[in-house]
Formats: sequence, C-alpha cells, structure tokens
Amino acid sequence: MKFQILFFFLLLTCMYPSLAQGSYENCCLKYVVGIRKSLRKNISGYIVQKADGGCNIPAIVFQLKKSKTLCADPRKGWVKELIMKIDLKNE
Repeated sequence: MKFQILFFFLLLTCMYPSLAQGSYENCCLKYVVGIRKSLRKNISGYIVQKADGGCNIPAIVFQLKKSKTLCADPRKGWVKELIMKIDLKNE
C-alpha cells in the first residue's frame, strides 16, 4: 500500500511541469499607450507576437537599440503607421 502511494506521488510530481500553465516564453502582458518621438528614433525593428502558445495577447514588440522592448496594440493607428515607417526605412 505504501509503495502504491509513493508511486502515485512520484507520477504526479513528474507530470506537474508538463501541466503547469507557466511559460518560459518572453511575452508581452500589456500594451504601452504611446511612444515619445525621441524613443521612436531609437527603434531598430519589430516582431509580431501572436496570441497563441504561451502568449495571451497579440502585440507588436518594438525593439530599441539598447536591447529594450516596448509592446504595442497592433490595432492602433499609430502602431500601424510606425510599422510602415520602419518597413520603408529597412528596404
């Protein structure tokens, strides 16, 4: 009987990491309201985050020159304009 309880406990312990909802991905959890003009000059690129896997919200992740990131709502007009400017600059 003790062996069965021990076996069941070990089984649950091994399964716990695979059932945990935590994610090791680097995801945006909230959006910025806006970006100052001085920061817009320091944006080097962007990444599109989709709301799948471990990330809960869709976002545009702007990458700044000093390894910092800012998360923005992809539905906002200023975000779409900034993406177009970055794409034109990188062509």
